[in-house]
Amino acid sequence: MSRGDCRAPRLYVDAALSAGASVPLNVSQSHYLGTVLRLKAGDSVLVFNRRDGEWRGTLGGKKRSFALAITERTRPQPNALDLHYLFAPLKHARLDYMTQKAVEMGASRLQPVLTRHAQVARVNLERMRANAIEAAEQCGILTLPEIRAPLSLERMIAELEPERLLVFCDETADVKDPVAALAHARHTRQGHAPPLAVLVGPEGGFAPDERAALLKLPNAVRLALGPRLLRADTAAVAALALVGAVLGDWR
Repeated sequence: MSRGDCRAPRLYVDAALSAGASVPLNVSQSHYLGTVLRLKAGDSVLVFNRRDGEWRGTLGGKKRSFALAITERTRPQPNALDLHYLFAPLKHARLDYMTQKAVEMGASRLQPVLTRHAQVARVNLERMRANAIEAAEQCGILTLPEIRAPLSLERMIAELEPERLLVFCDETADVKDPVAALAHARHTRQGHAPPLAVLVGPEGGFAPDERAALLKLPNAVRLALGPRLLRADTAAVAALALVGAVLGDWR
């Protein structure tokens, strides 16, 4: 599918999109288009709502209260990859970065998971949503991940669907070739991409009993992410890239 026009201004809106529709923009969106980008009535903007594809609209109204007259659909809505990213909460700047990169990598759900050695216990979900929207707007993405409230590792394990393949990133794993391990998982499923979940723990590592509980799961692949110890936000990019290339929609 076409990646779209990455140079055109793009906005996420919650309104239904169809030819002839009029979509009012909020104060923040109007300020961004009129003051930051210096657009004016008659200029073109691309919009998406994660349901109806991407549409082109024409600005109308005043700088502080723009509305869009929707004219044509530029891209259909794609099927989202069924990929959950599960992670120990991070501090603000690193969480911002991780959220943006997970969206770019195609995660369909972002789920904070509370573990024994995590350094952060509270997550600003609204800030995560804002970062997810910004990443999608800037990168031509037409989907947004579901952002869930934090839950314990024990509850995450209990709620994990039996058919979902869990890629469990563990720096103590003996796996020398993560690509081969993921390829084996794909082979055992006759090449079909299963529902996926990627779990990256805290920078302090998993507690022994937490690791043992994860290793008991029947539908899990345990991976080390190379010879160097990675920060948690870097590990997110590395793990999601591996999974996207071997099991996801990069193929």
